[in-house]
Amino acid sequence: MLRRIMTVSAGLGLLALGLAGSAFAQEPAREGQVRREPAGPPRPPLFFREQWKQAPDGGEHAVAPSNVANANLELKLYGDGKDMQATGTDTNESNPTHVWTGLCTSTCAAALRDKDNYVDLTGLAKIRWLTKVSGFHQVHPMIKLADGTWLVGDRADGSTVDWHESEFSISEVRWLKLDVDKQVTKGNFVAKPDLSKVDEVGFTDLMPGSGHGPGGWSDVAFIEVYGKPVKR
Repeated sequence: MLRRIMTVSAGLGLLALGLAGSAFAQEPAREGQVRREPAGPPRPPLFFREQWKQAPDGGEHAVAPSNVANANLELKLYGDGKDMQATGTDTNESNPTHVWTGLCTSTCAAALRDKDNYVDLTGLAKIRWLTKVSGFHQVHPMIKLADGTWLVGDRADGSTVDWHESEFSISEVRWLKLDVDKQVTKGNFVAKPDLSKVDEVGFTDLMPGSGHGPGGWSDVAFIEVYGKPVKR
């Protein structure tokens, strides 16, 4: 009986020491100590930023390669893209220089292509842009893979009240195949598309414009793409 009591007492003592050690291990870092967080995956660099630039005479006009501020980028227009307009003023926060889809009688889209590199949009890759919309329009990301496949994402941005800057992680986007000329989606969501070599990055709102004034259109000012460059 005495031996059993001593065994139980010893066990309780070890349990108490274990709990005390656990509490000590969970004690927050004291002043002067550095809390070490586990290292996460590396963040990708800024692959490109396009701010757009206004034509010398300003005003509203069909968007053209001369409106691209980044000399290493090529502008690509799709659908009714010939009717997409460049407008706004570089120094006006209420109406910054941007591209506008209001005069597109059918859906139009624009994309940018780096002359020297594909972009790897895996991992922590993301897009940040400045947008504004009217009606039910929303701005969707649109990408072209190295094999020529076009995809459009279910991410949709745009405020009807004011210009909003927003960003999103590419890994959280679901993608549908896109007929880039007709600007219509095809099939079901693509399971695990290979985004390690993306040829072009752009945007579409998948809807025709309604003209000037409120109704239905999309504005896109700057666009930033964060991803690893991959030589062509």
